[in-house]
Amino acid sequence: VQLQAYGGGLVQPGGSLRLSCTASGTGNFFRINSMGWYREGDQREMVAQIITTGGDRTTYAPDAKERFTISKDIAKNTVYLQMNNMKPEDSAVYLCAQNIWTPERGSVGYWGQGTLVTVSS
Repeated sequence: VQLQAYGGGLVQPGGSLRLSCTASGTGNFFRINSMGWYREGDQREMVAQIITTGGDRTTYAPDAKERFTISKDIAKNTVYLQMNNMKPEDSAVYLCAQNIWTPERGSVGYWGQGTLVTVSS
């Protein structure tokens, strides 16, 4: 299984970016347990997460809750992070993660490569 993230770049304060992350190599029989976005600063912190098992439950970091929206397209194995009203302190490498169950490996957490987000005028 591989995760590919897209959408990072340079944005001015107050602007918006949309990140996406697609899983591939899952085979035909699998289940996505959770999908999320993290950012790497002094430490890795969760930005937003969707737990998909037992009904969708979303969680946000406090500073993301009012400005960011996580969403998913299960048919495309893709998770999105819409970031609005961005601030310089949002600048970081953003990583996507998905916990995926397959009959061969059970439930495993996978990480995508980071995508750099820079908020600057």
